[in-house]
Amino acid sequence: MNAKQEEFLKKREKLLEMGGMDKIAKQHAKGKLTARERLDLLFDKGTFVEIGMFVKQRKTDFGLDKKYIPGDGVVAGYGKVNGRTVYAYSQDFTALGGSIGEMTGEKMQRVMRAAIRTGCPLVALNDGAGGRIQEGNDIPHLTFVFNQSVKASGYIPQVAAVMGPCAGGCAYSPALMDYIVSVDKTSTMFLTGPKVIKQVTGEVCDENFGSGRFHAEISGVSHDLASDDYECIEKIKQYLSYFPQNCQEMPPVYACDQDPDELIPELNDIIPESTSKSYDVYKIIKLIADHDSVFEYYGKWAKNLVTCLARLNGRPVGFIANNTKVRAGVMDIDSSDKMSRFVTLCDAYNIPLVFLADVPGFLPGIGQEKGGVIRHGAKTLYANSAATVPKIRLTMRKFYGGGTAAMCDWGHEPDTTISWPGAEDAVMGAAGACEIIHAAALKKAREEGGEEGYRAKLKELSDDYELQFNNPYRRAEIFSTEMIIMPEETRKVLIKVLDSFYTKKVDNWPPKKHGIFPV
Repeated sequence: MNAKQEEFLKKREKLLEMGGMDKIAKQHAKGKLTARERLDLLFDKGTFVEIGMFVKQRKTDFGLDKKYIPGDGVVAGYGKVNGRTVYAYSQDFTALGGSIGEMTGEKMQRVMRAAIRTGCPLVALNDGAGGRIQEGNDIPHLTFVFNQSVKASGYIPQVAAVMGPCAGGCAYSPALMDYIVSVDKTSTMFLTGPKVIKQVTGEVCDENFGSGRFHAEISGVSHDLASDDYECIEKIKQYLSYFPQNCQEMPPVYACDQDPDELIPELNDIIPESTSKSYDVYKIIKLIADHDSVFEYYGKWAKNLVTCLARLNGRPVGFIANNTKVRAGVMDIDSSDKMSRFVTLCDAYNIPLVFLADVPGFLPGIGQEKGGVIRHGAKTLYANSAATVPKIRLTMRKFYGGGTAAMCDWGHEPDTTISWPGAEDAVMGAAGACEIIHAAALKKAREEGGEEGYRAKLKELSDDYELQFNNPYRRAEIFSTEMIIMPEETRKVLIKVLDSFYTKKVDNWPPKKHGIFPV
C-alpha cells in the first residue's frame, strides 16, 4: 500500500465517523440513529453504493471554511431493498445539524435525477435543521430539490421519513412525496416554529405542535407514525413492497398459500341488521385480504374513512372503506382529501381499487360548508373518474345521497359493482324519505292517533319504502348493480374479478394536457 492509498483510507475512515463520536453519542441519546445507521437498516446488507462522500462546501462566509461538515451533511447513494434497486439520501444531523447548503442540495438532486432516469423508487430520510443560513440564498438549493420531486411524482414511488427536525422550506420536500412517515417523539415539522408564531400572531403552541403525532392525527401531513427509527425503516420497506419500480410496470405479485375459492362464513354475521349500529370494518378488510397483508395509509387521520394497501391472492390492491364506528362512516372535508389522495396514488402505480361502501352521505353543518366541503368532496369525484385502474365497488349496507358519488357510483365507470343482500341503494334512509314524501299522511296519523299513531304509520310506510327502494334488487334490475353475493363469497369473487380485469387498458380521452383538479 502506497502513501496515497493510505491517505485515502484515512480520509474515508474519518468521513465514516460523520460529525464525530461525541455528536453520534448525542444523536443516540435522543433516541435517534445516525444517517448511516438508518441507511444500513434500509438497504440489504452489502448492497449500498455511496456517492459524493468527499463533497465539501465551497462557501467561506461566517467561518464556514473552518467548519468540518463531512459529506456536506447528507449521505446519498443507492442499493437493494428486498432485492430491488432503490435510491436514497439521509440527512446527517451530526454534521452542522444536517443543514442544507449548496452541495447538500446538489447531492440530493443528483440522487433524485438518477432515480428518475433509472425508474427506481426514492427514499428521503429527513433529519436536518433546515436551509444553511450561513450560505444565504445565492442558489435556491431547496427549490431545485422540489422541482425534481415534482418531476418524479407519479413516475417513481417517493417516500419521505421525518426522523428529526424538518422546518421552514425543508418541510415542503416530504410534503411533495407519496408517503410520509414520521417518528413519534423525535420528529418535528412546521413552516414556522412556536417562537415565530408567538412573535407574529401572539399564539402559544403546546408541546404537541409540529410533532409526528400532530401531523399523523391532526393535520394529515403525515400518512403514518412510527414509534422509533427501527419501525420507521421497517414501514418504508413494507410500503415499497406493494409498489412497482415505476408507473410503467405492474406491482409485484407475492406467493399466497390461501385457497382463492375460500369462503368466509364469519362475514355473514358481521354487519348488524339495524342500520343505526356500527361494526368493525377493519375486521372485514382483514378477513377479505390475504393474511397479514393489510398496510394502513393515513391510519390515524380522518378515521371515518379507511384507506389501506393489502393483497388479494398475492396481488396488491387499495381498499377504501367507510368506518361506521367514527361519525357513522359519513364523508366530510378531511375524508374527501384522504380518499382522493389515496385513489390518485394507487392509480398512478397500477394498483386496483376496491371500495367497501356503507355511507350515509356527507356530513351536514355550517363548519363543513364554510370549509369548502363541496370543493373537497369534488376531489373524490374527480379522482374516481380519472382513475383508470380496475375499480370495484361493493355495497355492504348504506349507499345514500352524495356519499354514493364519493364511493364510486356507477357514473364513475367502476368495472364491477357488487352488493351484499342487506345493501340499501337509495337517496336516504327509509324513515327520513317517508317523512318527506308522506308528510301529509303522517300529519294526519298524528292528529288521529297521537305519537303512537304517527310511529305506526311511519313504520308501515318505511317498510313499504324499503321493499321498493332500500334493497340491492332495484339497481340489479336496471343493471347498475352487476352482482349480488353472500358476504362469505366476497374474497373469492373479488379475486376472480381482479384476475379478469388485470389487463385492463383505458385510453385517456379526450386528448388534453391535463385536467384541472379541484384543489
